[in-house]
Amino acid sequence: MELEISRIELRYEDLRVHSAERDRRLVASIAEVGQMVPIVVVSGDDADGPPVVIDGYRRVKALKRLRHDVVLAVRWDLPEMEALLLRRALSSTGGESCLEQAWLLGELKERFGLTFEELAKRFDRTVSWVSRRLALLTDLPGAVQEHIRAGRIAPHAAAKHLVPLARANRDHCARLAHSIARLRLSSREVGAIHEAWRGAAPAVRERLVSDPGLFLRTRRALSEEPAADRGPRTGLLEDLATVVAVLRRAGRRLAEGAAAVLTPAERDEVRCALLSAQHGMEKLAREVGKAFGGSDARRGNEDGSLRTEEEGFERPPDRPGTPHLAGCGAEGPFLGDDRGAEALAGGKGGALP
Repeated sequence: MELEISRIELRYEDLRVHSAERDRRLVASIAEVGQMVPIVVVSGDDADGPPVVIDGYRRVKALKRLRHDVVLAVRWDLPEMEALLLRRALSSTGGESCLEQAWLLGELKERFGLTFEELAKRFDRTVSWVSRRLALLTDLPGAVQEHIRAGRIAPHAAAKHLVPLARANRDHCARLAHSIARLRLSSREVGAIHEAWRGAAPAVRERLVSDPGLFLRTRRALSEEPAADRGPRTGLLEDLATVVAVLRRAGRRLAEGAAAVLTPAERDEVRCALLSAQHGMEKLAREVGKAFGGSDARRGNEDGSLRTEEEGFERPPDRPGTPHLAGCGAEGPFLGDDRGAEALAGGKGGALP
């Protein structure tokens, strides 16, 4: 039979995840050959009310975009609840997302008053499974669910990464979901952001949530291989330029107050990392000096320091000797190890703020 599109009710449209790509393909198909499969409707609670669509929302949307006035339909002589469950049973092919399951469970519970036990029986699952699915609706903010429903966030990424993030920090989840939807990030990219967030300090988490695109661009740049072999000369100069840029960036972050938000353990990690960096720079200077035919990269210092001839060659009194670096990183204490703080206590350069 044919029904006027303006007189049907799309009551359960929001129980599905939309897909712009599938919608475009369906519009192209109907424009070429017409509607081949009828939609499914049932009579609503009000016998005189409009038919309620059970299946075929994408077809209705495609026909609207093509400015059609009528739609081919078949009517099931079933109550709404039974029709919803039958449609799921007929179309269940393993592609149903956990959030679509949660939305349907929530609708059956709220509209038709089914208990957890009845839902478990209807879905051939355990009560615990029903409880976990419905918990997704409580954990995820409504705005995040709207992004998922509109197809801007993959349901798999939301269930695996945004749900645990929402349980830990609801505000960060909502803000990050907005950025994910705007940037149309993949599940892999969302996973990388969540993993970085879990291991980051509070200040870093805030920056990550504010601009996840910057994090992904930086990560991509660091992982990409050079397009062509630039040779050892260019590679060495680029590596040293990178070291200088990283030092400047670290200085800016310190000037912006990064030290103020660090915990005591993180401050110990910073102190130990500085010792490791200093040791690495001195070792590199000695290697470059040897390659240049001298003992030092700049003035042939025998001790490998970076001091100029005018500054003098003697070892600065505030620089810890090599024994203090034993076990740090490759050659000193592990970051966060109490021994790192003890090693630093022997120096005279002063602690970080």
